[in-house]
Amino acid sequence: MKLPDRRKFLHLAAGAAALPAFSSVAQAQAWPNRPVRLVVGFPAGGGADAAARIIAQRFSEVWGQQVVIENKGGAGGNIAIDAVAHAAPDGYTILLGHPGPYSSLTYDPLTDFAPVSLIGVYGNLLVVSNSSALKTFPDFLRYARANPGKVTFATPGVGTSPHLAGELLKHRAGIEMTHVPYRGVAAGGMSDLVSGRVDSMFNTTGSLLQAARAGTVRALAVPLPERAATAPEIPTIAESGVPGFDVSGWYGLLAPAKTPTDILRKMHADAAAVLAERALKAKFEPLGVDVGSSTPETFTTLMRAESELWGPIIKAANIKGE
Repeated sequence: MKLPDRRKFLHLAAGAAALPAFSSVAQAQAWPNRPVRLVVGFPAGGGADAAARIIAQRFSEVWGQQVVIENKGGAGGNIAIDAVAHAAPDGYTILLGHPGPYSSLTYDPLTDFAPVSLIGVYGNLLVVSNSSALKTFPDFLRYARANPGKVTFATPGVGTSPHLAGELLKHRAGIEMTHVPYRGVAAGGMSDLVSGRVDSMFNTTGSLLQAARAGTVRALAVPLPERAATAPEIPTIAESGVPGFDVSGWYGLLAPAKTPTDILRKMHADAAAVLAERALKAKFEPLGVDVGSSTPETFTTLMRAESELWGPIIKAANIKGE
């Protein structure tokens, strides 16, 4: 099973976002009248944090109220996700996140959130240190096959999109690797990669693309069906030895379930408007994010499709939400 084609999805979403905005009632007209929290599940300095800060700045301007970033790192983003799932549904707490389909969580990713809009999709880069003897993805694949379990791959945490990409690669390529979770790139992952304490890293383009271009790390491949428009110099895993491999992550905005409908409509309309701005799209380009809003309904469809894709992988790898 595979996820919906991201380019088709974004094209559809962009059309949907152009529909006339819903009329707002009194409650939405009064909202927001105080600062809004935008909760992120990873420490400052990573791709999710960078994306959140771009959105927060523009929303602060549109809403006339400060949108405050709250970094709640740990447990692969689940500390932040859990906090928003149980926050007051009043429109003053929003998640920039990616709820996962795990069985050991205190929230339900499909019922405890009200999807507002997709922000955009990105690839997860596979990188090694510049001193690594592995120069290409085929080199990496050959070495992993010849040394089962010896290759380590770092990620920003258990159950994150990069972790799942690594687990799916193990399954599809028939290799064994050892997962080494961190709380984010800035929480020791990058320094351990560069120093050789871990062999490789799967992480978001927002966290790694600029480091790869600066020569801090070597990018081997991106798990997309074709080369990313924002990083055409990096080959895909599909073209480099694992045909059909297609995994990408996404950033989205979600509010707690039972947030008033009129507030959700205003959030969605404002998100669609700012995400269509050329200047804002340009700010996301260095992060390797293909920006595009979506309707809440389309966003929900994407979340359900991902649950169907990742459920068997999570079960097979015995991944539990922390």
